[in-house]
Amino acid sequence: MTMDLLSVLCYCLVTYVIVQFVRFLRADADFTLLWAEYFGNKPEDKLFKKVIWITGASSGIGEELAYQLAKLGASLVLSARREAELQRVKQNCLDHSKLQEKDILVLLLDLTESSSHEVATKSVIQHFGKIDILVNNAGRSQRSLFLDTNLDVYRAIMQLNFFGTVSLTKCVLPYMIKQENGQIVTVSSLAGLVAAPVSTGYASSKHAVQGFFNSLRPELASYPGIIISTVCPGLVHSNIVKNAFAEELYKVKAVTETSVQTCKMSTARCVRLMLVGMANELKELWISEQPILLYVYLWQYAPTLAWLVANKISVKRIKNVKSGLVSYSSWMRRKCLNFAARSLLMLHYSES
Repeated sequence: MTMDLLSVLCYCLVTYVIVQFVRFLRADADFTLLWAEYFGNKPEDKLFKKVIWITGASSGIGEELAYQLAKLGASLVLSARREAELQRVKQNCLDHSKLQEKDILVLLLDLTESSSHEVATKSVIQHFGKIDILVNNAGRSQRSLFLDTNLDVYRAIMQLNFFGTVSLTKCVLPYMIKQENGQIVTVSSLAGLVAAPVSTGYASSKHAVQGFFNSLRPELASYPGIIISTVCPGLVHSNIVKNAFAEELYKVKAVTETSVQTCKMSTARCVRLMLVGMANELKELWISEQPILLYVYLWQYAPTLAWLVANKISVKRIKNVKSGLVSYSSWMRRKCLNFAARSLLMLHYSES
C-alpha cells in the first residue's frame, strides 16, 4: 500500500514537472511577470490618470506604449528628437482614446544634450504639476565586431543609452522624492543580463544601466513610495536593428530582407507585459519569446552551460554579420527544441 502511494506521488511529481516544463517552453516572460499578469493588479486600474513621461516615443516600444497608455486614460508626455513623428503619435493617441489635447504634451528631447534635461523636466511639472512615472525608453543598438568598430561608437552609445538615461533620471527623481511617490521604469535589454556577441557596445551600455538602477534602488529604501523597475526585452518587432550603430559613428548598419529575425515578439505584447509589470511595481521584467528566455535562465542558473551556448551563438552570428545578415534566431530555436526534446526524454525514462 505504501509503495503504491509512493508510486502515485512520484508519477504526480513527474507529471507536474513535465507540465511546468512545457508551460515554460511556451512562456514569453519570466515566471513572476506571468503570475502578475494572471493574478496581480491590472494596468487598467493602476495606470488610469497617471502622468507618464515616455522618452523615445516616436517609434517602436515607445510609440506602442503611448497608444496603450492613452487607451488606459493616462496623461502623456511624449519625447524624442523628431517633432513630426511625435505629433503623428499624439494625433493617433487622440483619435483612438478619450484623451483631450491638454492630456498629451509633446516635448522635444535629445538624451545626449544633458544641459537641456532640467528645463524639460520643469516644463513637464509646469504643464501637469507632477510626474508619476518616467519611462526611460530612448536608446540605440549596435551591430558590429569589436575589432572593426571605432571607439567613437562606444562613446556615443554610452552617452545615449547610459549617461542620457542617468541624467534625465537625476532631474526627475528630486520631484518624485518631494511628492513621496513615483516610478522610474527603464527599458534595458536581455543583452544587459547575458552575453551578446556582435553587440559589445550595446550590451555594455545595458549592463551599465542594470548596474546603475540595481544600485540606485537600495539607495531609495527610505522612500518606499518610489519604485525602480527595469524592463529587459528580448527580440521585439521594431526598427532597432535598422537604426543600429555600425563600425563607424555616422554609418548605419545595412540590413537586407533576408535578415529578418524569427522568434520576435509583437510590440503590442511586449508593451502589455511592461504595463503589467508597472502596475504591479515589479523590480525587473524579462520579456521574450523562446528560446531567448531559456538562454537567460541558463545564464542565471547554469552559467557554464550558458557559456557553451554563447560560444556557438557567436560563431553563427559573426558569420551572419560578415555576410550582411543579423539573424541567428532560427538556429537557436532549433537548438532549444532539441534541448527540450532531450530533457523530456530524460524525464520519461526517469519515470519509467
